[in-house]
Amino acid sequence: MKFSLSVAMNPVDQLTELARTAEECGFSSIVLPDSLFYSEEVSADYPYTPDGSRFWTEETPWVDPLVAAAAMGAVTERIGFYTSVLKLGSRNPVLLARQVNSAAALTGGRFGLGLGVGWSPEEFEWCGAPYERRGKRVDEAIEVLRLILDGGMVEYHGEFFDFGKLRMSPTPPSRVPFYVGGHTEVALRRAARVGDGWSSAMMKLEDLRTTITRLGELRAEQGRADEPFEIQAVCIDRFGLDGYREQAEIGVTDVITMPWVFDGLGFDADLAAKKDSLRKFGAEIIAKF
Repeated sequence: MKFSLSVAMNPVDQLTELARTAEECGFSSIVLPDSLFYSEEVSADYPYTPDGSRFWTEETPWVDPLVAAAAMGAVTERIGFYTSVLKLGSRNPVLLARQVNSAAALTGGRFGLGLGVGWSPEEFEWCGAPYERRGKRVDEAIEVLRLILDGGMVEYHGEFFDFGKLRMSPTPPSRVPFYVGGHTEVALRRAARVGDGWSSAMMKLEDLRTTITRLGELRAEQGRADEPFEIQAVCIDRFGLDGYREQAEIGVTDVITMPWVFDGLGFDADLAAKKDSLRKFGAEIIAKF
């Protein structure tokens, strides 16, 4: 079992110090959220809350995750970074490949790309991407990303993206893993087909168990059952040593957590208090797991 620290919605000026402290405390990775902007009105429900509402405001900070990875990578040596999850549907994959290439190079290969389709029609339309057929477009974008990131002179001629021979340099020092997000059957099939892992949003243990079982079935259908595969989970009803052991028993390999929440602290809490929470979690959970 690995433990990864989510820095979602935390003040930007705390991020580098949180990364340093997380590394000292034994965390495996920093988990980087993605939100392009806060639209005053939104024409779709947020899929991961009971009533479809957003649980952040227009003032909530969302630093670009690839820029954040580069900044935190510069002040750390071992800890990894991955997005959970970057909204691919509203982005051009060729431009994104340039950014991922750079983040992977600047962190010495300590970067993984967690990706999903995206849920907000406004994020698609206002960034110049069609909301319709977004799933098919994302499937093609993943092909483009993998092609470019694997290095060499490449070309692509698809329905949504088309380009002649090109090469981006430097090539990442190691293969960039793709972690696919989403809870729908389509998303799970995408993870089983092309992912190096799957990344959850907020879920209860029994829902996670059902989803992990389904992922196993789908991976077997793809002939990938014996390949390494990460299960990155945000479980909302199992905590502490016993709770994390329950998560491991159902197949979770990477717990995504925010320890100061357990100590009653908010996102805008004092940095020193958050660092104390990280040290406590490292000593009481990570060191004993």
